[in-house]
This record gives sequence, structure tokens and C-alpha cells, in this order.
Amino acid sequence: MNKQTRDELISRATQAKKNAYAPYSKFRVGAAILTDDGTIFDGSNVENASYGLTICAERNAVFQAVHAKKRKITAVAVTSDEKTFITPCGACRQVIAEFADPDTEIILITVDGKWKVVKFGKIFPAPPALDKLKK
Repeated sequence: MNKQTRDELISRATQAKKNAYAPYSKFRVGAAILTDDGTIFDGSNVENASYGLTICAERNAVFQAVHAKKRKITAVAVTSDEKTFITPCGACRQVIAEFADPDTEIILITVDGKWKVVKFGKIFPAPPALDKLKK
């Protein structure tokens, strides 16, 4: 990924975090995903008093991409208000796995703007394979 695209993903994730609705946990998260055609989708977490109905920023962005008929994720950027790097939760990793591959770049961003890149296969090395059901 080139520097301009990476910087745009970081910026979009950071901006998306500002739209988070997190009145219960106060844990704001923003995400941006890049699809194989260069389109960027972003999302923020949206909490609900019925916690199970909450949606994470990463899934919010992925679902928007899928709704727009984009099915291949090449990068994901994730940020929060934490000074340490956060990774997508297990549910988000499973959703990302549906549309990404082990080499998909995951950009982790701290509240201070520090970032690092990890490969998706490193944080989710063995996603459940349901290829038989996709036919």
C-alpha cells in the first residue's frame, strides 16, 4: 500500500471515531476499510442499552462495503482513544475473514497517532472455513 492510501485510511478511521455512539462504555472506535478497487468505507461503533445489539466500527465499515457490492478487503485501519494499539475483536475478525485474506494489512492506530501494520493472518491465523456452505 502506498503512503497516500495508508494516510487516507488512518485519517478516515480517526474521523469516523468522532461519530462513535458510546454512552455506556465511553470506548470510541473508528475504522476504515480499503476494497480492492480503491474504495474506502468507514464506520464507528454504535452502542445500545441492550449490549448485544451494539455494533463495532469494523463491522459497521465492512457491512457498508458489502451493501455497496464490494466483496474484497485489502486493508483495515482501526483506532480508539487508547494509548496502546487495539486489534479487532473476535466477531470483527470473523467478519473481516469473510472478505479478506491472510495478507490483508491491518493498520492499528493509537490516540496519539502512532501506527503499525500487522497482517490479518497474524491476528487471525485459522478462521473457520465454511467453503462448502458458500456454494
